[in-house]
Formats: sequence, structure tokens, C-alpha cells
Amino acid sequence: RALRVSDAALAQIIDAYTREAGVRAVERELATICRKVGRLVVAEPATRVRVTRTNLVRWLGPARGHPFSRRTEDEVGVATGLAWTESGGEVLPVEVSVLPGEGALQLTGRLGDVMRESAYTALSHVRASWSRYGLTPDFYRSIELHLHVPGAAVPKDGPSAGIAIVVAMVSALSGRAVQRQVALTGEISLHGQVLPVGGLREKVLAARREGVRWIVLPADNRGDWDRLPRDVVGGVTPVFVHWAQEAVEEALDPCRRNRAACPQ
Repeated sequence: RALRVSDAALAQIIDAYTREAGVRAVERELATICRKVGRLVVAEPATRVRVTRTNLVRWLGPARGHPFSRRTEDEVGVATGLAWTESGGEVLPVEVSVLPGEGALQLTGRLGDVMRESAYTALSHVRASWSRYGLTPDFYRSIELHLHVPGAAVPKDGPSAGIAIVVAMVSALSGRAVQRQVALTGEISLHGQVLPVGGLREKVLAARREGVRWIVLPADNRGDWDRLPRDVVGGVTPVFVHWAQEAVEEALDPCRRNRAACPQ
């Protein structure tokens, strides 16, 4: 055969060049490779080509899929959320910075109305629960929070980022880093209850793709998790929570993820 495409190259095409729920875009990318190889074979019939992950850029150009880089270290003020989209699940970094100000909240990143409401709800919860998070009662009077979700060209909406927003806010305000291998999904109530969300299968697949090892989920989604096939959830451990404070500790406490980092 004149052309062979390795399994690793095919996975890279799906991950970095298409990122859709179906296979039409994958077919288009493979057709592009076939046309280029076809021209080589016409010029030299003995040509044999093997497309690998390493040389894929020669045939398809630079990767153009996911706009976010995988986190390589724990960061303060950056939580990993999970979102459902029409093309499948996506990892959704949620960034919060603390600035001098008078208690305002800035929102950027092309957020929809529901997600903006989640951000305001999260801030109200953190303000009302200041003692649970080790903050002072008037912490907000001299600061301003800026919440940003990267990828401004992509609209983002839905309530499931609520708990990730709470974690990012508490992290930024307390200076405690968010564990990079922990992702979160769950709607947040004003009193800190973590409410169930949909699209769990797609979110789990996105988490696995990005190297996430633990997913913090609403306790009411336990039944949904139990119904997922083992080949979907393999390598990912669920952490079920009822309240925002539980989620914050799961994401910010390094001892929960790595006991060796906190010897007794």
C-alpha cells in the first residue's frame, strides 16, 4: 500500500485537528493526506508513505484544535472546569485575579447570561461564607475580582462551571494553589449546595484527554457516573460532594491527592 496512517497519528488528528462529535471532519483531514500522497505516487509510483504522530504536521500543517495548553503545575486562581458543547466535552480553564478596587467583579471571555449569573452567585456565596474559607469578613472592600475564561472566540454558557468558579475565587483570595489534576463540574446555589449537571459522559472523556485524574462531581450525579461504561471512566476517579466547601478542599488541599507531600 502507498499510504499507512498509524493509530497515534489518527488519535492526533482527532484530538488536535477536528474535535467534533462526528467523523466528517476526520474524513476530510484523511482525504487531504490522501490527495497529497496521491500526487507523490503519480510522480513516483514506488512511493510509500507512513504518516505518524511525529510527521503529521508535514501533511496537515500546525495543530489547530484545542486553544488551551495542558497545565503542567498547580496554579493559584486557575481552576479546571468541564463543559458540554455540541462537539463533545471540553476542558474549561477558569482564571481569577485579585486587583485593588472596591468589591466589583469583572467578567471576560465571552460568557453567556447563565454563566455570568453563576459567577455572581459564586461571589455572593464566597462573601457570605468568608469564615469557612479562611477570609476576613470585609475582604472584598479593598479588592476587585477579575474572572476570565480563555478562548474569547468561543461563546460559553451554562451553570456547570459554578463550582469551578468558586474554587478559582477562593484560590485567588487565599493564595492556595488548585491541584492541576483535579477538574470540577457542578452548579452552585447561593448557599453553597452543589447541584447536578448533564453531559457527564462527554465531560469525562474531555478530562481523560487532558490528563485529569480526579473529577469533583455533585453527589446527585452518582447514579449517572455508575451508568457510564468502564472504558469511558477508566483512569479517572470521581469525588462526589454536596457542598462547595467540600469541593474547595478537594481541589486546594494537596494532601488529599498526594499524601507523600504532607507527611504525618
